[in-house]
Amino acid sequence: MYQQFGISDKIINLSKEVEKEVEPVFEKIQKVCEYNSLKVLKAFQDNRISDMHFNQTTGYGYGDIGRDTCERVFADIFKAEDALVRGQFISGTHALTVALFAFLRPGDTMLSITGKPYDTLDEVIGITENPSSLKSFGINFEKIDLVNNDFDYEKIEERLKKGNIKLIEIQRSKGYSTRKSIKLVDLEKVIKFIRKYDKNVIIMIDNCYCEFVNEKEPLEVGADIIVGSLIKNLGGGIAPNGAYIAGKKNLVELAAERLTAPGEGKEVGPSLGITKSFLQGIFMAPSVVASSLKTAVFASRMLEKLGYEVEPKYDEERADIVQNINFNDETKLIKYCQGIQMGSPIDSDSIPEPWDMPGYTDKVIMAAGAFTQGSSIELSCDGPIRPPYTAFMQGGLTYEYGKIGVLKAIQNME
Repeated sequence: MYQQFGISDKIINLSKEVEKEVEPVFEKIQKVCEYNSLKVLKAFQDNRISDMHFNQTTGYGYGDIGRDTCERVFADIFKAEDALVRGQFISGTHALTVALFAFLRPGDTMLSITGKPYDTLDEVIGITENPSSLKSFGINFEKIDLVNNDFDYEKIEERLKKGNIKLIEIQRSKGYSTRKSIKLVDLEKVIKFIRKYDKNVIIMIDNCYCEFVNEKEPLEVGADIIVGSLIKNLGGGIAPNGAYIAGKKNLVELAAERLTAPGEGKEVGPSLGITKSFLQGIFMAPSVVASSLKTAVFASRMLEKLGYEVEPKYDEERADIVQNINFNDETKLIKYCQGIQMGSPIDSDSIPEPWDMPGYTDKVIMAAGAFTQGSSIELSCDGPIRPPYTAFMQGGLTYEYGKIGVLKAIQNME
């Protein structure tokens, strides 16, 4: 069957060798999957989910029991006081934007301690000029870069001693950078450090791509608020859109009033029949995240054996589902992404090309033959067209489909 996909015996044989090597890593991934599955199931049972919670509301969405109970399920899973889980969120970027505008006021300062955030927040913050940005409302932005893939504790201490920081943002996943993603143990360490100098600063975590990779989540190690997308890890490939904000109740309420209207907050917002997809998605998420991790581990070892620089390596502890592959060659980056598209179930005959994508400063190539547009939990691969020509690969609804996509992409570079 692999030969029918045009994959050579040489690559098939290498894949068999790699699968034997990665077996111990797969076993660890499966144990985390089992733990998170138990956690999710308990939240469903504690909240007595039944088919009545799948009913839809329209219009204002008053008294939507399914929506409200779904949010309690998310809150329980993440050990949050409250959660806002809505289809009215267009993306993870939208949820982050709502949170930032909800928590910050003119004259406040936002500090990122993981360097510049993801490219799509440039115009939100005002790094790139935009009349609707935080900057245009008089909200200041500062950043402290990581040093050797660790927090710069000296600069963080120096800045906290000066005071006047309202919110600290930590982006766990690497985005379009070549740094390592932030592991939970390092996150816990820096949160404890911050609290020595400021008990009240809001610590907000961009948790995209990281949910269910470990047994714990950021709120359990001291964060105030976490934000993420439902077409990434938590949607399980089933949620058609949406995002979440979870954490302290007062902060979630502020975010709700920014998403809807002051005085209405979480009480409005019709489910429009999406609640079943949200619940079924998070029910499947531990297993789907495990499949994505296995796909990343497999790809990492395959490409490392073929001589490419990969991060993380196959046996490293992971913080997210993203796999970096440095090609140091524009053509190979493009061909790899095109190969991922060829191995996809949707639009496999389309050929992605680099283009000027809204929200990005460089041309970007994006491959994703996905059932849901932009879904990064389905096998996808993208990268900005700039040195070192790094592919950022993530997803895989099942390991088997993920493996096929990776093999097809490698074959396409031959």
